[in-house]
Amino acid sequence: MVARVATVAYLGLEARAVDVQVQLASGLVSFVVVGLPDKAVKESRDRVSAAFAALGLAMPAKKITVNLAPADLEKNGSHYDLPIALGLLAAMGVLDPEALAHFVAVGELSLDGRITPSPGVLLAAMHAASKSLGLICPAAQGPEAAWLGSASGMEVLAAPDLHALVAHFKGSQLLTPPNPAMLEAKAFTGPDLGDVKGQETPKRALEIAAAGGHNLMMCGPPGAGKSMMAAALPGILPELTTTEALEVAMIASLAGTLEGGRIARTRPFRSPHHSASMPALVGGGTRARPGEVSLAHLGVLFLDELPEFQRGALDALRQPLERGEVEVARAALHVTYPARVQLIAAMNPCRCGHLADASLACARAPRCAADYQSRISGPLIDRIDLFVDIQAVKASDLALPSPAERSADVAQRIAAARALQSARYAGTAIRTNAEADGKLLETPEMLEEPARQLLTRAAETLKLSARAWTRMLRVARTIADLEGTPTTQRTHVAEALSFRRQAPQS
Repeated sequence: MVARVATVAYLGLEARAVDVQVQLASGLVSFVVVGLPDKAVKESRDRVSAAFAALGLAMPAKKITVNLAPADLEKNGSHYDLPIALGLLAAMGVLDPEALAHFVAVGELSLDGRITPSPGVLLAAMHAASKSLGLICPAAQGPEAAWLGSASGMEVLAAPDLHALVAHFKGSQLLTPPNPAMLEAKAFTGPDLGDVKGQETPKRALEIAAAGGHNLMMCGPPGAGKSMMAAALPGILPELTTTEALEVAMIASLAGTLEGGRIARTRPFRSPHHSASMPALVGGGTRARPGEVSLAHLGVLFLDELPEFQRGALDALRQPLERGEVEVARAALHVTYPARVQLIAAMNPCRCGHLADASLACARAPRCAADYQSRISGPLIDRIDLFVDIQAVKASDLALPSPAERSADVAQRIAAARALQSARYAGTAIRTNAEADGKLLETPEMLEEPARQLLTRAAETLKLSARAWTRMLRVARTIADLEGTPTTQRTHVAEALSFRRQAPQS
C-alpha cells in the first residue's frame, strides 16, 4: 500500500507542492527517505521512530520507503517530519488516507511526539489556501495560519502533539480551532526625538528621509547622537498596511522569527553588527535564507560604524538598494527575496572619531580620515540620498530642557506627506518618492523651471551622476510634500542639494 500526504518545499517566498509517498513492503527491515533530502530530512526517520515509540506504536517490521516527489526538487528542513509520520500512520492503517488527502501538513516532531514550530508555516498556509486544502501545523503556529485561514475559509488543525492529531482524526477528541493572529499595533518603546537635544539639522534630515523613504548617512564623532536618532526613526514612520504586514510576515515566517504567529503593523528595524558576513546581510547559506536586507523589507536597515563592515558585504547591497529585491544564486538554488528597505548608515569621520577636534584627534589626522572613509565604495555612496554631518553636542545644549516637539508631532507631518504620495502613485507599485520614476518628477506640472535650472547648474558643478540627479529630484519632491506644495520649487531643490555630496567627509 502507498499512502500520500501533501506538504511543501520552500523556494524563496514560494511554496512548491511536495507529495510524501510512504510504501510498506516485505523484505529487509529498513526506513529509507529518498527524493533529494538534506541531512535534516534524513534525520526525520529517527525523530519519527522516537515519536511513534512515545505514542506506544511499534514500527512495522517491513521495508519502509518514503519518497518525496518530485524527486528533482531539493528538500531541506525539519518540517517534513509531520507529513512523513502521517503518511506512515496511513500506510499502517491507523489513519484514513482519504481524511489526510484534504490537508497540507508541516511541522517538526520532537522525540516525545510533540509537534514543534518550523519556519515557513505562513507560506504553507498560502499554498494550501490556493489549492483549496486545509493545513495541519504546530499548535504554536496556529494563529498565523488561522489569520490567513479566516479570510479564505481554510481549515486549520493546530496540534500540540502527534497523539492529539491522531485522536482528532479518530473522532475521540477534536482539536479546538486556533484563534487568528491579530494585527498588532504595538506602542513604540524606542527613543523619542524630543529627547535629542540640539542637532536640528540632523533631525530635519531624518524627517525628510522618513517622509520619502530615502537613504541617509550620518557622519559625526562618538556620542553625538547618531545611533539614538536612527533608533528613533521607527517611531515616526507610518504603520504597515494589512498588505504590507503580510509581506513582512511572510519573510519573518520563512526565517523563523515570527514568534507566536504575531503579525505586527510596526515596521521592521534591523541593526546587524559590523562583523556580519555577506550572506548574513543579503541572504544565502546552504538553504539560501533571507538576509538582513530582506528581514528589514518595508522598514529600516541601520548600519552603524559603516566603514567597519566588510567591503564586499557593503557592495553586495548595491543591487537591492537600487531594485528593491535581492537575488541569491547558488549552484542548486536561485531565489529572489524582496528588499525594499530604507538604509540608515552612521559612521565616525575617522577611526578615532575626533577629526574636527585637534585636541582629541590622533596624530595621523587628517590622513586617517581619507583612509577610513575610502573603505566605502563610490557606487554605494551614489545610492545614498541624504548626507548630514553631525557635530558634537555642547554642554550648553545638554543643560537646556528637552525640545517641545516630540516624535508624535513629527510623525503627523510624515503621515500627511505619505498620504500625498499614496494618492499620487495610486494604481502603481510605487509606495514612496524614493521609488518614483525620475521622468514623472520632471514633468512641467511637477517641477518648476527655476528649480530645474538650479538642479542643472548643481549637477554640472558637483558632477552628479544620472542616478544622483534622480535621487535629488526625489528628495526635493519629498520636501515639497512636507510643505504640502503641489510643485517642486527652487527652495526645495536647494534644501535637497544642501544634504548632497559625492563622498563622505574627508
